[in-house]
This record gives sequence, C-alpha cells and structure tokens, in this order.
Amino acid sequence: MTGQITPPSTPDPRLQGKRILVVFNPRSGHGDSGLPEFVRCLQDAGAHVTERELQPEIALRADLDDLRNYDFLVAAGGDGTVSSLAYAARYQNVPLLAYPAGTANLIAQNLDLPRDPAQLAGVVADGHAVRVDLGEVEVQGQKNGFAMLAGAGADAAMIRDSEDLKERFGVLAYVMSALKQLNPKKTTFHLDIDGQRRTFEGIGVMVANFGMANYRLPITSDISPSDGRFTVVLLKAGNLLRLVPNLIDSLRARLNLGDPLFSGNLETLEARTVTVDAEEPFPLQYDGELHVETTPFTARILPGAVRFLTPARTTDLDT
Repeated sequence: MTGQITPPSTPDPRLQGKRILVVFNPRSGHGDSGLPEFVRCLQDAGAHVTERELQPEIALRADLDDLRNYDFLVAAGGDGTVSSLAYAARYQNVPLLAYPAGTANLIAQNLDLPRDPAQLAGVVADGHAVRVDLGEVEVQGQKNGFAMLAGAGADAAMIRDSEDLKERFGVLAYVMSALKQLNPKKTTFHLDIDGQRRTFEGIGVMVANFGMANYRLPITSDISPSDGRFTVVLLKAGNLLRLVPNLIDSLRARLNLGDPLFSGNLETLEARTVTVDAEEPFPLQYDGELHVETTPFTARILPGAVRFLTPARTTDLDT
C-alpha cells in the first residue's frame, strides 16, 4: 500500500459538510463489502451521504443527473459497475472512489486501495485524486466505457468459464478458469491501429488501460493509465498458461532485474484508437463483464476522463 491513509475521526474537518453520492450495485460480489460501515464512517465524520441503488430498468446516467451538486462520487460494485459509472461521469471533474464490492476488483487493486471500510473513508477524507484515461468501446453502434481493459478471445472465454465458480471460489475462480484454457481456439485477427492495418494469428487481443492483474502483478510492462494511449496486447501463445513467463518478465522489469528472459508469447503496441476483427467471431469482454456481442469492436482512448481517489501517486499506477 502506497501513501499514508488517515481514517476519519468523529467529527473530521476534512469531511464536515461534504456531499457524497454513493451509487451501489446490490448484485456485485458474494460477500460483505462493508459498505454500511463505510457510510457510517463518512456520516459520523460530518459528511452528507446520499445512497442510490442501481436498478436494471433505470438508465445508469439517471443516477448521476445531479452529480454537479456533490463533492465526491463513490461507485460501489465490481469492475463493470465502477467503469460504467466512471464513463457516465466522464469529464465532470468529480473525484470518484472505486469502492471494492465485487469479486476481483482489479480497478481498486490498480489504484492500490485498501479493503477496510474505515480506511476507504480515509481515502475520501484525504481527497487525493489522480486524473487517468478511460476507454470507450463501440460494438454494433453501441458505446460503453471501460477503465481496465477490453478483450476478445481467450481472456473473454476465461471470464465466461469463471461465472459459475465465482460464488464458491471468489477470485480463485479466474485462476481455475485460466487452467481450463489449455487449448483455446486460434484465429486470424485483423487490426486497425491508428489507421495502420495489422494481421496476426493468435488466441486473443487485449486493449489495456490499467496494467495490473490480481495481486498487482503487471500484465506486461510499460502500461500507463495516464499517457493518453492504450497498450494493445496480441496474444500469440498456444494457451494462457504460456503467458505466465511474460508475467515474470513484467515483474522483473518492474523491479529493475534486467532484460526479459522470455519472449514470443505476446506482442505489445500502442494506440489511441484500435478496431479488432477476426475471421471467426470471438467473444468480447470489458472490465470483467462478458457480453453477448462479438468481434468486431472499436476502442478509443478518452484522455484524462476521470479523477480516481487513491493514496497512490500517478507514477505508482504504471507497470
């Protein structure tokens, strides 16, 4: 954990009179996220808290119609909930807390957020925010946002196979699902990267904004959520297990332990806009949510679109 977090006291001048909007997804996660305790900490410190439960039949943007009246926005749910609310609140300049109430909570992990409700209230009280990019993905004319990554192929299949395991095994469901991807389907992908055409054969494509997987392990090196560009990862390996050496290389690079020991399993490119198509339609996921749509899709970077609350510095978010 980077930075010093001071949980709010009762009362706390840092939160006195602050208006905080908490929007939560009751369907996220399978355990106690501590959200009621978090809200009590804010209220006891003197903040005015408004809570709204996401409803499937109500457009998400409707919950944020009056966002300009609030000092902070709290998005409580999994990565899909957080990224959807961040996208709906883009460029409104209201600091957003990615409250970890889902299963993996990769966005919260990338932001180096604590899990303790009182410490999370302290992150709000401290008010330190970093401005980062968001992604916008367009499929069949429909646009949605993502903060972590969008992908087609083996990573989407892994998320699909994890759904039935998440309630019993939590974050381990993703590991178990990855182990099942021993012989993923390969196809020929056709990419348009900032107007340049590229074709390759592989098991998937990931368009990454944040770059850390579970336990803050880097997916690959040189991913930054604040540089105005995606890192496009071409998955060439025969199965997901063969990507483990690349995680090792990324960790070695992060710790300045020398040149890569492994190569050839993946390739990385930079892009502001990328269109991904495949000769066979491949499943699509963004920020851990599997979607009925398949390739093709287009992803665009939205530079500096959101201010995330975090104890970390901007450079701490890079891989």
